[in-house]
Amino acid sequence: MTELIDEIAALRALTVPELVAKYESVFGTKPRARNKPFLWKRVAWKLQEQRLGGLSKLAKSKLEELISDIRLPTGAPSPRPAPPPDAPMIGTVLVRRWKGTDIRVEVQTDGFAWNGARYKSLSAVAQAITGAHWNGRLFFGLATRRPA
Repeated sequence: MTELIDEIAALRALTVPELVAKYESVFGTKPRARNKPFLWKRVAWKLQEQRLGGLSKLAKSKLEELISDIRLPTGAPSPRPAPPPDAPMIGTVLVRRWKGTDIRVEVQTDGFAWNGARYKSLSAVAQAITGAHWNGRLFFGLATRRPA
């Protein structure tokens, strides 16, 4: 066991080309990265696996079972998350008086419309109007400040 610990400690002193060579000797393939910490960790792990044994047959079969159950996305876009329960309904027009002008923002399915442009959030609309960062819900009166 101390030999293994010493061998792993000695890996830290190797250069990247030396670690790449060691990686190729223990894995039999070229590494996918030439990053020193990545190479060191992978080679150290493989040496431990070779000397101390890898996963048990039971663990390997359980992993294979779990992997076979994984369903990867098909590339279709995931459904949009539901809006928060206190979000304004689609089609609502929010009105705010700002510097003597009435600002009208329409709530749409994909965000908010103001002045011919679309925005992803009320905060983005408020920033476009004021030039400063605002909490959009606070700016349009949908929320109040909490006491400090």
